[in-house]
Amino acid sequence: MAVRQALGRGLQLGRALLLRFAAKPGPVSGLGKPGPAAAWGRGERPGRVAGPRVQPGPLGLPLPERYRFFRQSVAGLAARIQRQFLVRARGGAGPCGRAVFLAFGLGLGLIEEKQAEGRRAASACQEIQAIFTQKNKLVSDPLDTRCWHGFRLEDYLIGQSIGKGCSAAVYEATMPTLPQHLKKATCVSLLRNGPDVLPKGADGEQAPGTLAFPFAIKMMWNISAGSSSEAILSTMSQELVPASRVALDGEYGGVTYRRSRGGPKQLAPHPNIIRIFRAFTSSVPLLPGALAEYPDVLPARFHPGGLGHSRTLFLVMKNYPCTLRQYLQEHTPSPRLATMMTLQLLEGVDHLVQQGIAHRDLKSDNILVELDSDNCPWLVISDFGCCLADERIGLQLPFTSWYVDLGGNGSLMAPEVSTARPGPRTVVDFSKADTWAVGAIAYEIFGLANPFYGQGRAHLESRSYQEAQLPEMPKLVPPDARQLVRSLLQREASKRPSARVAANVLHLSLWGEHLLALKNLKLDKMVGWLLQQSAATLLAGRLMERSCVETKLQMLFLANLECEALCQAALLLSSWRAAP
Repeated sequence: MAVRQALGRGLQLGRALLLRFAAKPGPVSGLGKPGPAAAWGRGERPGRVAGPRVQPGPLGLPLPERYRFFRQSVAGLAARIQRQFLVRARGGAGPCGRAVFLAFGLGLGLIEEKQAEGRRAASACQEIQAIFTQKNKLVSDPLDTRCWHGFRLEDYLIGQSIGKGCSAAVYEATMPTLPQHLKKATCVSLLRNGPDVLPKGADGEQAPGTLAFPFAIKMMWNISAGSSSEAILSTMSQELVPASRVALDGEYGGVTYRRSRGGPKQLAPHPNIIRIFRAFTSSVPLLPGALAEYPDVLPARFHPGGLGHSRTLFLVMKNYPCTLRQYLQEHTPSPRLATMMTLQLLEGVDHLVQQGIAHRDLKSDNILVELDSDNCPWLVISDFGCCLADERIGLQLPFTSWYVDLGGNGSLMAPEVSTARPGPRTVVDFSKADTWAVGAIAYEIFGLANPFYGQGRAHLESRSYQEAQLPEMPKLVPPDARQLVRSLLQREASKRPSARVAANVLHLSLWGEHLLALKNLKLDKMVGWLLQQSAATLLAGRLMERSCVETKLQMLFLANLECEALCQAALLLSSWRAAP
């Protein structure tokens, strides 16, 4: 019995040493000299915002890079203790002492073996990620090949109105490139000294022989920015966050403005986030429906009571068939398809978080939809007018007074934002605010009314709702998706999974069922599954001229692969499935 207790004690000592080194990096030697931990490096992934680090978990998660010295020295420490055990054994040490040394050395040896497995898994994930990051590079902007075209409003033919919001109107547009197009545009021009406008036929449909409209032009309403280009770009800078690298090159001072100190962040491309191809200022034209739909924001030369300035900002982007709200009014996606749609939103939000940006106005009207060859929807997040994209503060917004802007769409404002009260030291954390909004929008995607848009008893407010009040989802919704939605809508942000972990949960639920069915899930088995997924995805991408939604999602998953986040998702799923 004494030997068994000694063995157990030795293993406890090994674990305690590991936790002590991992929890408190920093100076460890005496006389004020920094110990080895002081020189540990930080291995941050390029392009991603540093986040909190966690300790090794049951799946053998590797230690963070800053613990490199300790990780490399564990094997030598274990070998040295085992050698000392042999010396003591020859010297006649007592059985308890020998047992403690043996257990301690074995414990450290097991730890090193587990860490080696974790290092192999992390290395495999990095190699897979590098391959699919290269594969996922987006095609160049369609206007980039047109040799400095599209930087003036006069370069476009404008069609009918697509829609309008609280700060802008959006019109369909195209850019003529053939002589017959130019000739036709001259005949149907409705404006002088402005863009050409193509009318619809008498029945409201596109007139026979007219052009398709691959682009959409967003005309911002300028009431307070003045008429100088510099003032307009500065006031509406948030709209420029998803602009491409060359979007502002045709605007006088545009490049200088973008690089100026304190300017908005430039968001890296992502397939689930809108891309602005061109951004420029121009005189406000009188577009179709303007006098009827938004007369008050027009310049006085068009409407006597108009409050708008003579110039404003125009944004050119891809024209999408409909919004998510419009799509859901006409279609009821299957549970699996709805899961993939929710997953796309999480992928987009994760990209924003890693870039240090919060959208703050997520809703089904600001999510655009296009269909692939199989009529499966692909979702794109748009409208960044309320976003938080400040280089200086990241996602931690000082809330010193009520004059600080907390974003739009109060109905889908996360509890930590809606309940915040201003103060000299108050900081609002937006790192999981958009993730919470995705949880609320998921109700709409799965065919239910959004509980935060309801009326009467069905209406919940983010400031005061209790998690028990959230409506139950239908049994047809996959259990993992039901659990995830409730997890995303937890009031305490610290209890919610991050967007990356939440996306990994759905990836594993959709394509890793046989992996999750294993009783003893080990990292080596997970790596084997990842390699199979990589090979199948590469093959599917080559066989199809245009990747389907599932293939594109799998490529996104592999391009964002992180061993730590994947293990957290697997543990979360395992805990849900083990619960009664």
